[in-house]
Amino acid sequence: MLLARSSPVTPLIMRVRIAPSPTGSVHLGLCRTALFNWAHARHGKGTFVLRIEDTDVERNTKDSLAAILEGLRWLDLDWDEGPDVGGEHGPYFQTERLDTYRAQVERLQEGGHIYRDFSTPEEQDAWHAEQEKRKQRVAYRGADRDLSAAASKERADAGESFAMRFRIPDGETQFTDLVRGQVTLPHTEIDDWVLMRRGGGMPTYNFTVVCDDMAMGITSVLRGEEHLVNTPKQLLIYQALGAEPPEFGHLPLLLGKDRRKLSKRSGDTSLGDYRAKGYPKGAILNFLALQGWALDGETEVFSMETFVENFDAAQVSKGGSIFDPDKFLWLAGEYLRGETPAELAEHCLPFVVAEGQSSEADLRERWDWFVQLIGAVQERLSLYSHAPSWLAPYFVSAEELTYEPKAEKGARKHEGTAELLGAFGEWLGERPADEDTGATGTAAKEWLGERGVKIGALFQPLRCALSGQPGGPDLFLMIGLLGRQEALLRIQKLIERLAQ
Repeated sequence: MLLARSSPVTPLIMRVRIAPSPTGSVHLGLCRTALFNWAHARHGKGTFVLRIEDTDVERNTKDSLAAILEGLRWLDLDWDEGPDVGGEHGPYFQTERLDTYRAQVERLQEGGHIYRDFSTPEEQDAWHAEQEKRKQRVAYRGADRDLSAAASKERADAGESFAMRFRIPDGETQFTDLVRGQVTLPHTEIDDWVLMRRGGGMPTYNFTVVCDDMAMGITSVLRGEEHLVNTPKQLLIYQALGAEPPEFGHLPLLLGKDRRKLSKRSGDTSLGDYRAKGYPKGAILNFLALQGWALDGETEVFSMETFVENFDAAQVSKGGSIFDPDKFLWLAGEYLRGETPAELAEHCLPFVVAEGQSSEADLRERWDWFVQLIGAVQERLSLYSHAPSWLAPYFVSAEELTYEPKAEKGARKHEGTAELLGAFGEWLGERPADEDTGATGTAAKEWLGERGVKIGALFQPLRCALSGQPGGPDLFLMIGLLGRQEALLRIQKLIERLAQ
């Protein structure tokens, strides 16, 4: 029986890593894992290492690597060692560490821990098919496990292609998981696994990750629950090489509302998708922190400083975390409403420009106006990408303004609306040009009271006239933002439309 760290060890220097593969988009599962490792390192005053596992050369892409680096940087998950940072334990790309792996293969071979497997893919497929036919567990057939060293070398020297497999001993592996506590995994559930691919190919994950973690002095590994089955394989490698393993902690799966592993069928899963939709960075981090961890069971909005200060891997949930898009959207809105209007304006600006409503140069020139405009609709925004729809009326002329059906229906609800709007337009045109919008609003209510007219009878059609929308910010703030003359033109346009 292999015992691995029967109790958690607090090292003098904590070293934590994240090791993504550049084979696809930056998905939320990777971001959550990176966040928890980053928080673990920062809480423990340790070192956070980024390593790129790029041995899958057929699937690696430069775009994926760039997206990983840029995405994690955008999330402010800064690393102390890694690509574009450097460090004492580089290189930080696995394809640049092949000599290290070859040296460790020789050590394992000398110790009798690995052996050559000459089975062809066709032979393996036939064996697996037979097992399935017999309703047996599909496993490696172990044909060359007991081949003598001399016979194995003779066949290799003759040019036969082979893979290198790790020899799994009898027994079981026990270790204390940082999240799950005591874990026992019997070796009967593990096959002799491929350590080096056929034909002198690339080493496989379970081998390279151990070699790298050893060389880089990694002391703690937090990773997804799907890696739990890999842990005994890796612990056996540590044992075979006579090295102290790190602590392991396995994070719960991210689940969709159907309680299945989060995937494309559950909705968007990539960081890029949520950035494109205008989710605030803080909300993304906050939401990911809640996927398996809680501050106190009640507080749901907190800073990353608070997260780091209180993070403890032992408090991570063992069960799967349900990814709730509605809660995510609510949290995003909370963050938007917590920003200053100037901050929000900066974040909304790219979306307004992308929509073609204005240019960045124009908005910068009228920055104070734009900040005031954003502040007027702030309470109605949940995402930065929502800004263009709410701001649309402010970037068109009276002639270009269109009316939403609900807004126009409300404008036609009251009798005498056209006459009331006409009278109000005359009254508004006589007000001082520099009058405060609040004072204008107060005076307008008094004017309506003197005429015995209910506020809704004017304000509902007036909103339609100014914005074409059924809802929005304070009407007189809108008038101030549009400008008096533009507001009067819009009022006149609706009067004419109502007469049709």
